[in-house]
Amino acid sequence: MPRTHQAAWDRLAHVAVLDLPRLNGDSSTVVDPTVELDVDEVFGRRAPLVVEIGSGSGDALVTGATEHPDWDFLALEVWRPGIGHTLAKMSSATGGEALPNVRFVEVDAEVALRTLLAAGSVHEVWTFFPDPWPKQRHHKRRIVDAGFAGTVLRLLEPGGTWRLATDWAEYARSMREVLDAHDGLRLVSTDRAPLRPMTRFERRGIEEGRPITDLAYVRD
Repeated sequence: MPRTHQAAWDRLAHVAVLDLPRLNGDSSTVVDPTVELDVDEVFGRRAPLVVEIGSGSGDALVTGATEHPDWDFLALEVWRPGIGHTLAKMSSATGGEALPNVRFVEVDAEVALRTLLAAGSVHEVWTFFPDPWPKQRHHKRRIVDAGFAGTVLRLLEPGGTWRLATDWAEYARSMREVLDAHDGLRLVSTDRAPLRPMTRFERRGIEEGRPITDLAYVRD
């Protein structure tokens, strides 16, 4: 990590990053599947919960948590430098502190979300600009598939929303095909997600001529 990101990690990780039992030792990215997170205990209150899958450098997370202090945000990010970057942004936004309504889990979200959270406990799930794996032979690695849609559907409260965004038109079509065919999920918007800020990745996609697609599906 760059020095400023490492410094933010060293100062804030013990507060903001959850230390959960791992299936194969401390360096594993797989949480023990017998562990179910007590979200109310983690945040010290009961509030609408947003789960961000792949928080990257934290633009949406910090924006959302700052604008919605009445919501709690759980970010699942497997890339530690991304968490460090987000902690540095958070520190800049708060004058050096962690946001009290944000926690991270350094983990493979696709696996962890099968067991980590109680069914019907999540207000919104965010999947902004997941890895598109553009080559045909790598499409099986994409996180948005029928199996993962079932995982998200289990997590969402009735009326809860899954927000997605991508700058790959073919992946957007694939998302639509998968989610439109999934019982229990209903497309309600293709407008830009209200708390999603412009990021350098999105800007680069636009500069390279790739259209941005936003999708919002609600659990019926």
